[in-house]
Amino acid sequence: MTAYDPGRLVPMTTHVPAYAAPAAHAPLERTTVPRRAVGEHDVLIEIKYAGICHSDIHQARDGWGEGIFPMVPGHEIAGVVAETGSGVTKFRVGDRVGVGCFVDSCRTCEHCLRGMEQYCERGATGTYNDHGKDGEPTYGGYSTHVVVDENYTLRIPEGIALDEAAPLLCAGITLYSPLVHWNAGPGKKVAIVGLGGLGHMGVKIAHALGAEVTVLSQSLKKQEDGLRLGADHFHATADPATFETLAGTFDLVVSTVSAPLDLSAYLSLVKTDGALVNVGAPEEPVSLNLFSLINGRRTLAGSMIGSIAETQEMLDFCAAHGLGAEIEVIPADRINEAYERVLASDVRYRFVIDTSTI
Repeated sequence: MTAYDPGRLVPMTTHVPAYAAPAAHAPLERTTVPRRAVGEHDVLIEIKYAGICHSDIHQARDGWGEGIFPMVPGHEIAGVVAETGSGVTKFRVGDRVGVGCFVDSCRTCEHCLRGMEQYCERGATGTYNDHGKDGEPTYGGYSTHVVVDENYTLRIPEGIALDEAAPLLCAGITLYSPLVHWNAGPGKKVAIVGLGGLGHMGVKIAHALGAEVTVLSQSLKKQEDGLRLGADHFHATADPATFETLAGTFDLVVSTVSAPLDLSAYLSLVKTDGALVNVGAPEEPVSLNLFSLINGRRTLAGSMIGSIAETQEMLDFCAAHGLGAEIEVIPADRINEAYERVLASDVRYRFVIDTSTI
């Protein structure tokens, strides 16, 4: 795909088809966006599938602050290597690969040197809605191709279909990281709040880790799904009796919801020395009665995706346990419809764009 200046044989930027939001709250539309030339340590990826994350909607609608437009969302990318730079050693043409929520970091701060690039002190470079080190905007996976440094590219094992693998690059690692960090496993009682794009992967992964898993959902309408995905128990949070019955039950509660919760109520479900970990990011501030923490020496925490190494570990874990996302594959011309359905909780459990339709 690389284009060259015929006079100098210097690689030039190439434009590729994409779907972009031209402005905040505007419907996404078909367009083209620039991709940089393949550098020495870059891989050109032919994108096959791109997941639709709730984060895409937040950012395309300025829910988390002012965005960079036109915006091509998408940080759940699965595809195949189409070209490699001269210095690439990790991948070859034809390899199955993925890209998650960031495509670069400073590489020199304490966190980067410790292999925790997601917490880069200077800020990891987002796959979209950000600026790269060259000062140019980054564009995400709702497109046909992307160029990424090999060090920020993941290998997708053969045991996972590419369409089911795409959501693992955000939803999978967003749940895997806190579950592993807070030692979910045999003998531990884990609750997943919300059974959506994030939560359904939390249930699958926590079950595979060996924990006793409970789903806490607003109603019981997804109970059958929750049990099928690996939950041992399912409770409706709209019923006040749930909080009385389950008080002090869980070693770990992971909240995946992107709306403000009554944190004190959910902390009451946590055992002494247990933790309530938030991976959902509401647009509005939340409040907390600190006695909810003091009583029981409980921890209120947050977690954000994972490092490149941990994301690769998650992909290998999912392949070994036969885990993929529950998906609905759609053509690109249904992206705007899919956004509205996500907001209405009308998807089980992740939309994935077939990028051949862009």
